[in-house]
Amino acid sequence: MQDNQAPQIPVTILNGFLGAGKTTLLQNLLVQARGLPDTRIGVIVNEMSELDVDGAVLDTSEVISRRDPRFASIPAGSISGAAGLAHFSAAVDKVTRGSASHILLETSGSTHPWPLLEAIRTHPALRLHGFLSVVDTVTLAQDHDCGRTILPKASRNLAAGKRGIENLLAEQVMFASRILLSKMDRVKPEILQAVAQAIHPINPFADIMGMQWGNVRLADVLALPPYDHARIAKLGAELTDWDREHGTSSMAGAEDYRIDSIVISDPRPFHPQRLWQVYNHYLGTGIYRSKGFFWLPTRDRLQLLWNQTAGSIGLEIMNYWKVATLEDESLNLLPEERDEMLRRIAGMSPDFGDRRCRMTVIGDRDGLEEFADALRGCFCTADEIAAWKAGEQFDDPWPSTVRRRMIWNRRADFVADGLGSSGSGYAA
Repeated sequence: MQDNQAPQIPVTILNGFLGAGKTTLLQNLLVQARGLPDTRIGVIVNEMSELDVDGAVLDTSEVISRRDPRFASIPAGSISGAAGLAHFSAAVDKVTRGSASHILLETSGSTHPWPLLEAIRTHPALRLHGFLSVVDTVTLAQDHDCGRTILPKASRNLAAGKRGIENLLAEQVMFASRILLSKMDRVKPEILQAVAQAIHPINPFADIMGMQWGNVRLADVLALPPYDHARIAKLGAELTDWDREHGTSSMAGAEDYRIDSIVISDPRPFHPQRLWQVYNHYLGTGIYRSKGFFWLPTRDRLQLLWNQTAGSIGLEIMNYWKVATLEDESLNLLPEERDEMLRRIAGMSPDFGDRRCRMTVIGDRDGLEEFADALRGCFCTADEIAAWKAGEQFDDPWPSTVRRRMIWNRRADFVADGLGSSGSGYAA
């Protein structure tokens, strides 16, 4: 490095498939950063959907605000393609102006590693220190025979002249410098060991660690050595040649893996019974991820976060709706507090105030619309809304003791988290 060049800022990538636990890991690391006053963490979050749920979750967590100069969000697509990488460059400019001393980059679940790695390698202001691949242990155990089928299916896809989800999963592991097996608390030890044994041959150079609720030490992340770009250069070149030979751009974005997203937005509440039925009867294996904010007529004061990955759903209380706060006389709001809330909900729905449902659904293109239509059918009808206004009761099969976060898995027993009630040659 020449003397007149500014020092490069270390970057750590948090990569992994949809719903693996990247945002939870990011939140945990940012909480730890509060205890390190000399460490100024910059954050770049990439969402596949135009609905920036992860950014909103971070905003409400009080860990970092979207108004912070060291925060940047890149919604609506992966950062593997030319457009996404341009947004990434702009995000880096914003975060570095905020005097970040280390950048954490959370990619979308559809992001292919190689183009991003090359962009960071050639960026004059950045130096990569760690590519953390978050692997969903539960999903691999349920849908990929503990990870044993990933590499064989990925190789068959390439032989057939295509790439599929298995290729994306395999390549996210192949480029990693450390692999984090998330949700280890939700599988038996022998399953965790089986997943680790299946993943290790895909990338024998990376450390493999179990993780639950993002419990990784920030000090360990900050201490990671510079990324070994030379180790993965041949693999990246092989994948680039494969794309060139087949006339494809399958490292560019989600559409090349037949992954698509739909945003559902409506001020009405979901009917709790119909929502339960849709979750149990319409949620197929092709729906990889759905997440967003919603409300129920049975819990109309609460802003709820829906967080689905494969066959598991988490519900979390995010906040109270402003209109519900205004209606609660026991809070004894000051006049200026009441006036500010009224100003912020002015012009919103006369029936619901600031209450609304906004959710993104991500999945295989073939079954995505069917599931989205089923979710739309859960919205309360005019008669049901009238019944809610009249104070009538609704059937609500969702557990009533949600305090912070609860998880259901329709392929396994109910699980609570304690916060609620309960190498190369691949592309040859």
